[in-house]
Amino acid sequence: MEIVFSLEEITTVARKIVAQQPHKVILFYGDMGAGKTTLIKSLAKVLGVSEATSSPTFSIVNEYQTSGEHLLYHFDMYRLKNELEAYDMGMEDYLYSGHYCFIEWAQKIPTLIPQQYSTIHIKALANGDRELVLR
Repeated sequence: MEIVFSLEEITTVARKIVAQQPHKVILFYGDMGAGKTTLIKSLAKVLGVSEATSSPTFSIVNEYQTSGEHLLYHFDMYRLKNELEAYDMGMEDYLYSGHYCFIEWAQKIPTLIPQQYSTIHIKALANGDRELVLR
């Protein structure tokens, strides 16, 4: 799926992403400020998370309950110094839990990524819109 959208359309885009039934592990790629966290917040809402969501920049992982039987884990790996830190926090347990795992800066943990995953590449355009590619 490829789409260009404005931030006002982000909830609609999140619904379209969920309708595509991506893998539960989704890796988010994009420059800082591209809108990765904003999109993840919208995805969480579409999946039925009712509590306030925030960036896990300092905590590395935030956990949310969806409206179904699933948890949603939102990771921000930006602050990791090396992949060993992810091992130490039990990253593998999260990734193979069967729950949603939305991971920003996944390039910091390349050998931990399971075989089944989806990717979202997001880019800010000069006019303020965003370009998104889901694979």
